[in-house]
Parts: sequence; structure tokens; C-alpha cells
Amino acid sequence: MSGFAQSAPNALLMRFAEGETVRSGHHRALDLGCGAGRNAVPLAASGWNILGLDLSWPMLVAASARGIEAGVADRLAWAMAPMESIPTKGQSFDLIIAHGIWNLAPSVALFRRAVEEAARVAHHETALFVFTFSRNTLPPDVPSVPGEPFILHSSRGNHSAFSPRTSFSRRWPGSGSNPTRASN
Repeated sequence: MSGFAQSAPNALLMRFAEGETVRSGHHRALDLGCGAGRNAVPLAASGWNILGLDLSWPMLVAASARGIEAGVADRLAWAMAPMESIPTKGQSFDLIIAHGIWNLAPSVALFRRAVEEAARVAHHETALFVFTFSRNTLPPDVPSVPGEPFILHSSRGNHSAFSPRTSFSRRWPGSGSNPTRASN
């Protein structure tokens, strides 16, 4: 876990969040699958108030320690919760970060619930940052799970979910998202 606890933030996310601060002037973000706070803590240091969710208690403890060490614990809240059950009221966030988490859904149904739940806590101007692995990162002969064409088995027996852009935009209902808006 020490590697996770010391990993650098995603530079593209940091630039994207800076642009969102300028665009919207708001600073409330949700970090789904926050792990040890590699993105949440630097975002808090740049002025964002963050709710980080993860299913791993050791990761959340490491994230909390990282926030205290960085002097930004007052801008951070942590919760052990699944991505399909976000413990907050609707329309709460200006930025939702799904950094390497949605592709871990073990079924299309869970993936859909997770995206719908993120849409529930978004408002009409919420920005969405999704970082995930491409289907092309797996060998072409990796089989899908029977009955789940977008859920693939990896060599370690784990699953990865992949969704075409058109399919994803249909699963982000009512949030005002623009799945084609790219960050620079």
C-alpha cells in the first residue's frame, strides 16, 4: 500500500480541476474510489473540498494521514461506501472524479447503477473526470463474462467494464453532462 500512499496525482486531472475552478467558481468534488488520496489531497491543497469514497479501510486511513500531513484535513471528508451508493444528498458536487473505478464494476448492471448514482449527486453544471483503462489495454482474446458483453476477464481473474462513449452518455441522464467536452 505504500506505493499507493505516495503516488503522484494525475496531472491531467489537476489541470482539468483548475479549469473547472475558473469556469464554475465552485469547489466541491467527489472522488470515487479515492484510494490513498493521491488526487483528493492535492485537489484539497488547491482549494477544493473533497468527499473521497473507497471500499478499503486501510486506503481511507492512508488518505486521511496524507491529508493531515499536507495540512488540508479540514477540506477532506472520507467515507467507506460503494460507488453505487454515495452517502450524500443529490446535486451536491461541482466535480465528480471516477479515476480508475468504474471499470472495476463486475457487471453492466452495477456499472449502470454507479453512473446513475453519480448523476444523482451531480447538478446541471457538474464536470465529470473519468480515467479508465481502454479495452485495448487487454489482449484481444480476453473473453467477456457470459451475458455481460462489456465485462471482460483479466489474466488475474478480475473483471474490467468497458462502455462505448454513446452508451456512456445515455447512462449519465439529467446531469447536463457533455461527454464530448475534452480538457486541454
